[in-house]
Amino acid sequence: MHNILICDDQPDIVNALKIYLTPEGYKLFTASTGRQAVETVKNEDIHLVLLDIMMPEMDGITAAAKIREFSNVPIIFLTAKSETEDVVLGLNVGADDYITKPFVPVEVLARVRSHLRRYDKLGSRVPEGEDELTLGGITLNDRTKEVTVEGEPVALTPTEYSILRLLMTHPGKVYSTKALYEAVWQEAAFGSEGAVAVHIRHLREKIEINPSEPRYLKVVWGQGYKIEGSTQ
Repeated sequence: MHNILICDDQPDIVNALKIYLTPEGYKLFTASTGRQAVETVKNEDIHLVLLDIMMPEMDGITAAAKIREFSNVPIIFLTAKSETEDVVLGLNVGADDYITKPFVPVEVLARVRSHLRRYDKLGSRVPEGEDELTLGGITLNDRTKEVTVEGEPVALTPTEYSILRLLMTHPGKVYSTKALYEAVWQEAAFGSEGAVAVHIRHLREKIEINPSEPRYLKVVWGQGYKIEGSTQ
């Protein structure tokens, strides 16, 4: 069973999400402020957070940043169409995705399932056997879920890990933003491909010596992204 935290200060929103998610068998926790959300993630075994942006006491962006200080749990923002700039800020502090209000039930369920699948895969531990990818100075061990760059460990979110693993599995292959989103999120793009660029930038900051002149993670203008480097 997966535990999902719904954090929104509007009871109608919380109740609607409960209606969508309860039949799926998830155990649901609720919070009405960002501060409560942070405390719940600290004290409970939460597998995914649905987090509103505009809330009292502590807004969703601040809450997401605090959660990222101690947890890689997937965070999906609940946002109004007018909060586009806030969404970008949220992705910059480590959120994984966003859903725009008013919600379409099938979209909510698809996003939740996709992020839980990826989180489960990242968190799993295979007791024996190796599945290690090496490209240049980057090593990704899919058994231990560890990534190192020039021998130094790098902490990635589940989404960043999935993007890097996909690209390292297919070095030199160019993925359009839409194709990359659908391969990693494992769902139709729903118009949220903009999240890909933010995650790519975060990856560059973590794996590149000079993110503005990347050695590995390249943009192919007008086409998409690829990773380059010698494999071993």
